Amino acid sequence: MEFRYAAEGDVTAMAALFAANHRDALTEGQRTAHGFVQGTFDAAVLTAMVAKRALLVADDAGRVAGLLGLCPAGEVGESSPPVAGLLAAQGALEWQGRPLSEVRWLLYGPVVVDAAYRGHGVARGLFRMAVGEAAGRAEAVVAFIEDGNATSWKVHVDGFGMTPLGGYVAAGRSYTAVAAPVGTAV
Repeated sequence: MEFRYAAEGDVTAMAALFAANHRDALTEGQRTAHGFVQGTFDAAVLTAMVAKRALLVADDAGRVAGLLGLCPAGEVGESSPPVAGLLAAQGALEWQGRPLSEVRWLLYGPVVVDAAYRGHGVARGLFRMAVGEAAGRAEAVVAFIEDGNATSWKVHVDGFGMTPLGGYVAAGRSYTAVAAPVGTAV
């Protein structure tokens, strides 16, 4: 498995992976069992993210096994309600005793792993690459987890040791912001 920055040739596979795992495309049971991603990540959005080097992929001999977004919070552009909520809440969220608004951080996520690769270290490999790539650019990587997305919580908080920073509400849904220091390895 190779972990690398996404390339333009990955866009079609990444768009299909997002679509197959989008919150609105899954049943309640599927969301509970496997987690989900949110937001609009069509080919145009993904192509722009590739150009900004804002996507990491797990590549299994040419097949996109998983992907992870990683970009400066100020470069998110038109953001989804959960991202906009996170940006608005950063003054009330604390990272290592300081308001998040005073910390250099990168937005981590969304992260999605193809069903055939779940449980095989793909998410962990993407996490390791993300915190490594963030070194020198930020103090922390910050994600949000929608309340009820137990799979994401289990992976990121229980598995990778990301620290909960606090909760916020966006578009009628509740989220918890979580963070990890850069340069950490799990």
